[in-house]
Amino acid sequence: MQKIAVVGAGRIGTTIASMLAHTGDYHVHVLDPHDQALAALPKHAAIVPVQLTPQMEGTDLAALLAGSFALLSAAPFHQMQRWAQAAVAVGAHYLDLTEDIQSTQAIAALSQQASTALIPQCGLAPGFVSIAAHHLCQAFDALDTVHLRVGALPRCADNSLGYQLSWSTEGVINEYCQPCEAIVDGQRQSLPALQGLERLRVLGQDYEAFNTSGGVGSLVQSLAGQVRELNYKTLRYPGHAERMRFLLDELRLRDQRELLRQILEQALPATEQDVVVIFISVSGQQGGRLLQRHYAQEIYGTTLHGRAISAIQSSTASSICAVLDLLAQGQLPQSGWVRQEAIALPLFLANRFGAVYAPKVDCAHSADVADPAHFRSL
Repeated sequence: MQKIAVVGAGRIGTTIASMLAHTGDYHVHVLDPHDQALAALPKHAAIVPVQLTPQMEGTDLAALLAGSFALLSAAPFHQMQRWAQAAVAVGAHYLDLTEDIQSTQAIAALSQQASTALIPQCGLAPGFVSIAAHHLCQAFDALDTVHLRVGALPRCADNSLGYQLSWSTEGVINEYCQPCEAIVDGQRQSLPALQGLERLRVLGQDYEAFNTSGGVGSLVQSLAGQVRELNYKTLRYPGHAERMRFLLDELRLRDQRELLRQILEQALPATEQDVVVIFISVSGQQGGRLLQRHYAQEIYGTTLHGRAISAIQSSTASSICAVLDLLAQGQLPQSGWVRQEAIALPLFLANRFGAVYAPKVDCAHSADVADPAHFRSL
């Protein structure tokens, strides 16, 4: 059994620990400073709660992480760099879920001196959507547009924001405030969040989509010079962006993010009755014609080893666990910065964790998802 350190005993960290422990292949140490969070972990012989204290640095952390094959960070985005450094110091691989651009850039720089693999952005978006989009791109002779649209939404919304809390409030605020990487007219650009509003229909439901930070991952680097337009936008129910702009810009809560976090967490209930909506569209030249191919899917909550988990827990935890599995099996580079789009989609979908993303295929046509021409939900 490989020893794995998971930082953060929140909803995602707990789901990761449960998924890994029940395979029988991993012994999971869950690190968190909060007694209540550690006490709520599933009772399993392969899950070990570990109390963190503010004084733990350097040698103390090294002792906790000693012998770990990998460190998986489900901590807040502003802690990612610290945990990446700790993993490198003890010779462990490092994986995280961050959408924060600055954190990812710091980890990429750190990877240049690491003897192990550093794989940030292993969640849903960034994460799986980069793997899927890159796979779709392989069908084209020349690319034109790559559009990524993802939303984690309540299945039933009864407030004016059309939103309930299903994951990190800090993460939501960060992606609504930070600049957004994109390619426009063939050039890399930084776009403002909450702009670029569009309306679209995915699998019969109407949504709006707007720029948010981080979801495009490292695709802007990987596809630079190959595509005319590349962007990532978050899906929400219509009207959400206008109300968030009122809070952030007119009430100037952009400059008081902690206050905004408190307001949202006091006013909006959390929900486990959520849905993850994914829509990826790629267009380009193929055989002398301009064609478009897409992937569209909805993921719902499920039950994991007797516990109900939400759609965002299932999709996010499954993604990072699949990447860890592929790393442990020697199917990914064992050192340096590993971009999500370097992971082969067929390998990912064939993995026991990655299978949650397997597209719903029309059985009458027996489409092969290993073929980019057939990678779509029908």
